[in-house]
Amino acid sequence: MKNYYNNKTILITGAASGIGKRFAEKVSNIADVKLILWDRNPDDLLKIKEELKDRAEIHITGIDVTDRDLIQLEADHFIKENLLPDIIINCAGIVVGKMFHEHSFSEIEKSLQINTTGSMWVIRAFLNKMIDRGSGQIVNLASASGYIGNPRMSVYAASKWAVIGWSDSLRLEMEKLQTGVKVTAVIPSYIKTGMFDGVKAPLLVPLLETDQIVTKMLYGIAKQKRTIQAPFMVKLVPLIKALLPYKVFDWVAGNLLGVYKSMESFEGREPKSKSS
Repeated sequence: MKNYYNNKTILITGAASGIGKRFAEKVSNIADVKLILWDRNPDDLLKIKEELKDRAEIHITGIDVTDRDLIQLEADHFIKENLLPDIIINCAGIVVGKMFHEHSFSEIEKSLQINTTGSMWVIRAFLNKMIDRGSGQIVNLASASGYIGNPRMSVYAASKWAVIGWSDSLRLEMEKLQTGVKVTAVIPSYIKTGMFDGVKAPLLVPLLETDQIVTKMLYGIAKQKRTIQAPFMVKLVPLIKALLPYKVFDWVAGNLLGVYKSMESFEGREPKSKSS
């Protein structure tokens, strides 16, 4: 694994907290890397840069992934500086945690822009150069909610369904064109990053520690896996959903596993950051 990451330039969005931050910490512990860290909270990025400065070459930008002009400007800057990423990890994300009719228009728009469109804009800004180079890996953080609907997660689930569909389609395009660019979708259940504070873990689907999913990501990315899914039950959801009549599936998910009640005690965290 160390050999895969050595001398790689890695761009991480949503890098000021949660999965993005922990990935930066762990990968810089195991390999000689250059890290480009993007987040809307530049003060937090400065702290991370100070923490990691002796372990990796760090470049930080206070950037909102909904700002496509700034994304392109920064992408052009890094390309000109010969820092075209070898790996791009899209971690920026938010969840509102309300019934759909309680969402404001702004909350719907921001959720889709940050969770889906923003990731697309980041990749689009670098992709042609990655194709020209003939290598690269795109890693998109999706969610098990992209497999199964859930009350209080309608907009979030929609955004993550889109991430899964886009990632799979993009992977097929890159393979068909023989670009050398790989695409990986990370599909976890609830993670203890603060983003889902208050959720009740469904039966057989325990809450994941941030370290657990980041460790799986480190290995899965190095193996260039198509998907990285955790915990194990997440892998079975598409199969179970395909085999059972929808009323039976809803009963199993809602009454037996408790999936549909998992967000009833959701608290989330203060919307200071757009990081997962």
